[in-house]
Amino acid sequence: MSNESSDVIGRRARRGVRHFFGSILQMANSPWGPKGGDDGKGSGDGGGKKPGPRNPWVSPDPVDINRGRKPRGPSALDELLRKGRGGFGGGGSGGGGGGGLNLGESAKFWKWGVIALVAAWIIFSSVHIVPPAQEGVVTRFGSFSRTLGPGFQVTFPAPIERVRLEDVRQIRTMAIGSPNATDENFVLTQDQSLVDLAYEVRWSVREPELFFFQLADPEGTIREVAESAMRATVANFTLVQSIGPGRVEIEAQVQQRMQELLDQYRAGVLIQGIAIRQADPPSQVDEAFKEVTAARQERESAINLARAYEAQVLEGARGQTAAFDQIYEQYRLAPGVTRQRLYYETMEQVLSNVDKTIVEPRGVTPYLPLNELQRRAAAPPAATKGGE
Repeated sequence: MSNESSDVIGRRARRGVRHFFGSILQMANSPWGPKGGDDGKGSGDGGGKKPGPRNPWVSPDPVDINRGRKPRGPSALDELLRKGRGGFGGGGSGGGGGGGLNLGESAKFWKWGVIALVAAWIIFSSVHIVPPAQEGVVTRFGSFSRTLGPGFQVTFPAPIERVRLEDVRQIRTMAIGSPNATDENFVLTQDQSLVDLAYEVRWSVREPELFFFQLADPEGTIREVAESAMRATVANFTLVQSIGPGRVEIEAQVQQRMQELLDQYRAGVLIQGIAIRQADPPSQVDEAFKEVTAARQERESAINLARAYEAQVLEGARGQTAAFDQIYEQYRLAPGVTRQRLYYETMEQVLSNVDKTIVEPRGVTPYLPLNELQRRAAAPPAATKGGE
């Protein structure tokens, strides 16, 4: 735009502004001039009234100039408009562009500013630092491209490529059912009974690219797979096994079933373990189940006592068998001596508790009350003990 065109536009703008403010002053009977005029003079020459102050928005009248009055300089509004044109590269009212930045310097300033912004955007969106415990998933225009390992990595700037970090070592826990909640998680057992189960699933991300892009809702899928695997596993165990000795085996089978299903879904998830926190019968039959449990415990106790007695008898029989084998070996070597010894040992065992006295028939021997003497010999120690 030339300086001449700028002057023309400036004059038109000033004329419009003067006309606008002059109209406002006339309507409000402003003190800037008498009513009915905006030229700074009175309404008539013969009215005898003194002219009011000159309107600052009106240029000096050529007549006043011819009368010898000194013309005033441009108003504040004109000066503001002139400086504005000069700042955008236009010329002043006098023909030259003064004081402001010219068009070439302004364009150079904006060019370097844009270059700096683009450089910062490229640096911050292309350079990535992946922590040791994480992996980065790179998407190119929203589609999976590759994965980044730990360390300093470089990609194309956004929005061409974007990086999403994921912690592959973090073990996450998902609780299914609650031990202290009012809602119960019933599972059917093999013997058509119900058991209230509360358990936790520990899992981690093994393949981030599959975890992000293969399933729409990975955590929801893990929860549904866990419930399905638990119901399928508990269906092979009885109620007693589910709440007692079979819990460890149930946990192992559920973990194996879940891993197989998630591998088929290509979920990119590793199941770390299953932990059963609660395995109880329904609350409506809890009292009856406690009585049944007590009866079963008594039955188990009786069975254990019987098994202990059985083991004792068997051990005694085995000992007698081993002794008989030894005697038989001695009998084969000396039958007569062994037979006599067995006779004496047997008679000693039979007659040891019989109240009798045997007297050999070699002459006449007076009767000796041996049993009475034995009782008397044993009585004083007992009396002495009682007296103490």
